Amino acid sequence: MAPTDDPHAWPAPPGSRSIDEILAAARARLDRLDPERAHLAYRGGALLVDIRPAAQRAAHGTVPGSTVIERNVLEWRFDPRCPARLPQAVGYDLRVLVICQEGYTSSLAAAALQDLGLHRATDVVGGFVAWRLAGLPVLGPTPPQRPSVPAPPVTAGRAPS
Repeated sequence: MAPTDDPHAWPAPPGSRSIDEILAAARARLDRLDPERAHLAYRGGALLVDIRPAAQRAAHGTVPGSTVIERNVLEWRFDPRCPARLPQAVGYDLRVLVICQEGYTSSLAAAALQDLGLHRATDVVGGFVAWRLAGLPVLGPTPPQRPSVPAPPVTAGRAPS
């Protein structure tokens, strides 16, 4: 059978789930917080963890005081049994609020933290976009860094005179 451009025609392997199904299952076990409730929990001592890549944080801004742990190392930083854990990750009762750009990746990340045993992990509905729209504190975005030494002018293929 030749591949087709219609993904609905592709036979799914037995036991596989679509990303929509995986996301729904993750969210079904989270007590997700809207930005206002997340802000109150954060002010009350919950750890707000920004999992966005550096480029997104630079382009869109950050929540002041949030802990930045990019998604690719999140589980290692929060597993209390892991030598690479954060100093705060000393038990399973830690209240962790995960935030991403729009609230999708954060749901999967919070579910992964629950899989480690951090039963109070959850995420922020709508992510950083919703946080900013709610008028909650943000920093940035960070302007791009300019080189300290100006680059020489482009000479369109001619040698400088």
